[in-house]
Amino acid sequence: MSDLPEPNQVHSPITKWAEDDRPREKLTRLGAKALSNTELMAIILGSGYQQYSAIALAKHIMQANDNSFKKLASLDVKSLQTIKGVGPAKAVSILAALEIANRKIAENIGEKPKITSSEAAFQVAQPYVNGLKHEEFWIILLNRANIVQDVFAISKGGVAATVVDTKIIFKQALLQLASGMILFHNHPSGNLKASNEDHNITQKIKDAAKLFDIAVLDHLIITENGYWSFADNGAL
Repeated sequence: MSDLPEPNQVHSPITKWAEDDRPREKLTRLGAKALSNTELMAIILGSGYQQYSAIALAKHIMQANDNSFKKLASLDVKSLQTIKGVGPAKAVSILAALEIANRKIAENIGEKPKITSSEAAFQVAQPYVNGLKHEEFWIILLNRANIVQDVFAISKGGVAATVVDTKIIFKQALLQLASGMILFHNHPSGNLKASNEDHNITQKIKDAAKLFDIAVLDHLIITENGYWSFADNGAL
């Protein structure tokens, strides 16, 4: 369990602070963008722990995770509760807030971006598999102008693999009358190297797509640290 700082590092209760310095009042007065990560986390927590203020607890949580919301989002409720001062209610609140942020990013798909590069495809794909601890396989469906029509989950698997059913892929592609598609899946291990199975399934889908006059433009392997593109590396 991650310990809280020594008592001499504890902040006084927020109710005793000057009103302009309190996170909630500061957000109301200046807007959310004016708050630090710690102040935002303190608002999510709502309260502190024993003699520790919400700010002190929030600072401890952020420091325990390298001040990274991305790292926090990779944890589950049980893992968050190993941080002293974080009970089930606080752990659930933290993960709910981070998932809202993740879904906000995903909603940008509604703008129907045009895919012009592997980087553009990554920007569309990454929010769907960000922080997952198991593999998932997805497809991005495109029209003839390479504008995103929709994004579909095809399968969910374990830590190291997921089974891909090509029938499901082409059912969705035909329903959308797609002209092109981009495949993507995540590697929770962080390994960006494509496996033999990754190459095999890519070729299998590409061959099947020709029968329907659908172009497979790329296949991305995504990790927390970036992506690997079959097209960019001449593997498609």
